[in-house]
Amino acid sequence: MVMMKANLRINLPGGALAVLAALLLWAGATMPAGAAVPLGEGGPAFDADKLAFFEQQVRPLLQSTCIKCHGGEKVKGELRLTSRQSILKGGENGPAISIDQPATSLILKAISWSDDNLQMPPKEKLGPEKVAILSKWIEMGAPWTPGAGDLANAHIEKPETHRVVGRVTPEALKFWSFQPVAHPAVPEVKNKQWIQSPIDAFVLAKLEAAGLSPAAPASKTALLRRAYYDLAGLPPSPADVDAFLADVSPDAFAKVIDRLLASPHYGEKWGRHWLDVVRYAETNSFERDGIKPNAWRFRDYVIESFNSDKPYDQFVREQIAGDELDTVTHSSIIATGFYRLGQWDDEPSDKLQARYDELDDIVTTVGQGFLGLTMNCCRCHDHKIDPIPQKDYYSLLAFFQNIAPYSNGPSTMVEILPPDRQKAFEEEKRSVEQRKEDARTGIAHFEKPVMKALTKEERVNYDKLKPREREAFLDAHILANTNADDLRHYKQLKKDLRELEAHKDKDTPLALAVKETSPNPVPTFILKRGNPTLQGDAVTPAFPEVLSPPKVAVPQLKPGQKTTGLRRELAKWLTDPKNPMPARVMANRIWEHHFGRGIVRSPNDFGFGGEKPTHPELLDYLASEFVAHGWSMKAMHRTIMLSAAYQMSSAADAKALAKDPQNDLFWRFDMRRLTAEEIRDSILSINGKLNLAMGGPGIYPTIPDAILAGQSVPGKGWGKNSPEEASRRSVYIHVKRSLVVPLISAFDGPDTDFSCPARFTTTQSTQALLMLNSEMINEEARALAARLKKQAGDDPRKQVELALRLALSRTPDESEITRGVTFMQRMREKYAATPETALNQFSLLVLNLNEFAYLD
Repeated sequence: MVMMKANLRINLPGGALAVLAALLLWAGATMPAGAAVPLGEGGPAFDADKLAFFEQQVRPLLQSTCIKCHGGEKVKGELRLTSRQSILKGGENGPAISIDQPATSLILKAISWSDDNLQMPPKEKLGPEKVAILSKWIEMGAPWTPGAGDLANAHIEKPETHRVVGRVTPEALKFWSFQPVAHPAVPEVKNKQWIQSPIDAFVLAKLEAAGLSPAAPASKTALLRRAYYDLAGLPPSPADVDAFLADVSPDAFAKVIDRLLASPHYGEKWGRHWLDVVRYAETNSFERDGIKPNAWRFRDYVIESFNSDKPYDQFVREQIAGDELDTVTHSSIIATGFYRLGQWDDEPSDKLQARYDELDDIVTTVGQGFLGLTMNCCRCHDHKIDPIPQKDYYSLLAFFQNIAPYSNGPSTMVEILPPDRQKAFEEEKRSVEQRKEDARTGIAHFEKPVMKALTKEERVNYDKLKPREREAFLDAHILANTNADDLRHYKQLKKDLRELEAHKDKDTPLALAVKETSPNPVPTFILKRGNPTLQGDAVTPAFPEVLSPPKVAVPQLKPGQKTTGLRRELAKWLTDPKNPMPARVMANRIWEHHFGRGIVRSPNDFGFGGEKPTHPELLDYLASEFVAHGWSMKAMHRTIMLSAAYQMSSAADAKALAKDPQNDLFWRFDMRRLTAEEIRDSILSINGKLNLAMGGPGIYPTIPDAILAGQSVPGKGWGKNSPEEASRRSVYIHVKRSLVVPLISAFDGPDTDFSCPARFTTTQSTQALLMLNSEMINEEARALAARLKKQAGDDPRKQVELALRLALSRTPDESEITRGVTFMQRMREKYAATPETALNQFSLLVLNLNEFAYLD
């Protein structure tokens, strides 16, 4: 008989009571033979109260958490949980519970965490109410309803859905994310000295319950580098490091945070996070992958919004209904470009299907991005996991039914102007129109006599001429009836008119924005199996029922109104503090990008299919504070970053690694690799080439010809910039769906086809090959070498020290400097490299250091 190791991690659905199946595999490994009482065919009889307890408390738990693995055709560990007899028989390790001595049952020993080598569930200690249910059931003699042996057929993956999936039930409404956001009491802890923020009490309470301690504080240099990358996406300069080390005041770190939040680079860093969520791209995908004109304005709007600390609720309202607000601005119009960022097929085989694909993209992004719900799963049928019926999907889609489809025409473009340019632009526009009219009058003065003199036959022949032939005809007749000076004047007037008529396209600011086809709502129907040709029942705009929302008040049309006003109603509900989702979802996103993972590890899915929060009370605390402080994202950054939890080191601890290898309890700060954008921007920063100009149309870094050759039309859609312009920050790179800059692609840039809640972090050979062999990286290494030579002269020791200070944001020790000098010396001696080549190679080595690419 083989015993299972006590540190085996069991990943079963349902979390808390998934432990039962795992425990039963252990059971009997050390129990004395004959401890369990065998049953006869029928088993004992139980009174009504005990059977009711089984039906109401125990049976639902077994059904929802254990039967998947221990009730079907393939039974794990030979343990079948479909009857009382099979449970008492146990699995391959024997019986699991003792009817004679229930208190000695291994199940109870494990869930009480009384043995360091046998603690279940491994991620988090079971709540006392759950322990009490199992204890009472065993003490009762494990009552079982006659005829209740086949539990396998009732299995549903998540405990909260054990009644009916795809339907809103009383049980479903009790799910954690559907509950109103509460402001929980801050827990009491033993180690009060560690607490710097209420956040720390929530973290420490769980650590102390698990018998763990938080990691030591990070060093000042590690903490400074962490803050710079988290808020600005750039490394601190040596001067920044020196200033922070010299500042011994208690609020030294708080001053760094405030300075970074006030920096324009904050918006560039955090704007990129939001662009991931809303599937930002500047092209349409599909075969031609055509450009989305002026999409870059939306990117600049997002960056500006973060920099100005625009309240999150206003930020949401502008994207959902910026054209329907009481005060409509050029900024709020640009915000509605949110609707136009998805994929678009310019030549669909089925136009109706393509239209609903476009609407589905909007529903998907709104559902996942703002609500943390996979509403898109209901396009064809009721949700298979969450309590969301298909009707709710189409009721949400009804808010967007009037949106004009995306096209290459004017339906996606809106004129916009900054307020400070409005008056000047209007005056210029009037001037242009007057000049056009003057030119047309002057042209008519010359052409009218010529046309009037034509016979009927000559006029017919004239109409058959091509444009160039007509122009030559008129020139000849005007010259014959006037003189050469008049002809020159006439031709100048025509040239002026052509330029003036092109003026609008060239100079009028246009934004990629939303428009509606009519102020009257278009009827919306449930589509059977998602097929647009199979209409079912009609639906009206409504919010997902499971969130206990108010009824939608259909707006009354006003004179001159161009939209339905329905999106405004949606925007109001999405930012209503009573809505349990938006504040939680955004607070979780902010935490995610500071700690490397969210309190909910599935940032776009707060439903039954997503991960449960590791610290639900902490999440509610953050969400309630978020709203209480006016939805200020900068305030949330300060709250999180001034906590002791954020300022922990990433140092490992053997006991904590054994108990919590995934760091679910936040016992240390997780090390992370820099994002693709951070890697590129950091390289440009330390070699001195980074161009910090902000905003405007996207840039086009050089892409190797070998990659461009893979396009259907090599090089199409990829422009060319000067080296200076191409060295701007990565957030300004033109985002072409079918052509991604190699470094961004290799280091796990976002999937722009869908909302990207969290990026993968892969480690693969192509990354190393690119960082060592690509012309781009070697060129940047040469630029770094040039900077080192310029600032440190010809002294190898000074060159090495400066390079490491720039790349690692700390002062290197003597051994590191010696290794760098030795490397260059060996390059010269062994490979006959020139001092210049040796310095280039050392610079390339620095860009490939793990410490450069990873954030401690």
